[in-house]
Amino acid sequence: MSIKQKPISALTVDVEDYFHVAAFEKNIKASDWDKMPVRVFDNTTRLLDLFDQHDAKATFFLLGWVAERYPDLVKDIHSRGHEVASHGFNHVKATKQSRSEFAKDVRDTKSLLEDLTGAAVVGYRAPSFSIDKTNEWAFEELQKAGYQYSSSTYPVKHDLYGTPDWPQLPYMRPEGIWECPMPILNMAGKQWPVAGGGYFRLMPYWLSKRLISRYIKTTDSPYMFYFHPWEIDPNQPRIANASFKSKFRHYVNLNRMEHKVSALLMDYRWQSLQQVYADNFIR
Repeated sequence: MSIKQKPISALTVDVEDYFHVAAFEKNIKASDWDKMPVRVFDNTTRLLDLFDQHDAKATFFLLGWVAERYPDLVKDIHSRGHEVASHGFNHVKATKQSRSEFAKDVRDTKSLLEDLTGAAVVGYRAPSFSIDKTNEWAFEELQKAGYQYSSSTYPVKHDLYGTPDWPQLPYMRPEGIWECPMPILNMAGKQWPVAGGGYFRLMPYWLSKRLISRYIKTTDSPYMFYFHPWEIDPNQPRIANASFKSKFRHYVNLNRMEHKVSALLMDYRWQSLQQVYADNFIR
């Protein structure tokens, strides 16, 4: 099958820097972020150039913190034909915000991104997939703010996130907003994550490709992949005082990630999340 005959999958990028990640939140205070060497601008620009080489389009879930400091980056993403979406303002987990704090966060980020691009922002992804049974009110606040879809849940068991008993395919929430969960494969009685991120860095590419192809072949929903700009940056500063577990998760195979992403771009067809699911939830 030629690349043009393959189903179109959704490519998504969570635009945050290495010091924003949840794994290091105990080691780096948000008040110190402006003192850290910034890598997100150059890394995201590298991804934009890489996507251009392969005629791939993506959804970029941007932090307001990044957009506020690098407005030209947001404009560049938009001008190259990608979807600009919201990742919240300061990478605070939705489970750690009050309802009013969350409502302000998603409205402020949406307003900033729309001012920069001149286009409607309809998509949102919670930091660390942090919408679950404890804060389902978040969907109502997203709908009230004018978002049309969320991609904020991962139906797996994980120590930092996970909604294993929630729907595994895109569905309309009672609050009137679409939720697009991260893709998983049901095998051997378990739910296996196949959406990218650290799992993609850890596994050999041939195995990831086999699992992704199986998902596309057997699942009645388009595939969606996600990763971060810092994952293609093996030269980023190291956080020495982080735990071994956090450092392993964050640094494993950074030197191989860009090559693996390039292979992914060659082996599959990619569009923005909004475009891939347009027939379902974008009117």
